[in-house]
Amino acid sequence: MRRVIEYTLISPDGVFDDPVRLGFMAYRDPAYLRDGLGLLMACEAMLMGRVIYEANARIWPARAHPWADRLNSMKKYVFSSSLGSADWNNSTIIRDDAAATVAKLKEQGGGDLLIWGHGRFAESLLQHKLIDALDLSIHPLLVGHGKTVFWGGPRTRLNLVATKSFSNIVKLSYDVLYSREAGEPRESAP
Repeated sequence: MRRVIEYTLISPDGVFDDPVRLGFMAYRDPAYLRDGLGLLMACEAMLMGRVIYEANARIWPARAHPWADRLNSMKKYVFSSSLGSADWNNSTIIRDDAAATVAKLKEQGGGDLLIWGHGRFAESLLQHKLIDALDLSIHPLLVGHGKTVFWGGPRTRLNLVATKSFSNIVKLSYDVLYSREAGEPRESAP
């Protein structure tokens, strides 16, 4: 079964909203960019809400860069009830129930599905137990205010599967552990 991977840029105090405005991009080094491209190459499609789609559709189609090449060629599922059109290559607007549609996409064969950022769309998928992995890139900047990751979300147990250190960023990769019983985290074997 395909996995849904959320890739989120955050500050140590948990702020994730508008990473460009926060200055997160200044901390990326070549090794971090290669690692991010590796994740893009390993995934088959992107899952996006309207806001992330619109921001990225303005940036990537005109760029000549390995990230742009991959993003422009991969399938993009855009979940929105208000987006009029999706003109970026290989984009499909999904107006149906996001959780039900993502559950169906996960059951299909193929590569993993990637979400950038932890907006309302990703939070909804987490609440419906559809996110399988979290990649959190922690940037060395205390923001002090703004939207924080996982605020008011369900209690969810994580299993740390990898840590990577770059010159300024630490990336923590977790598997998300869901219980078979509603609302309770699954305990791992001793």
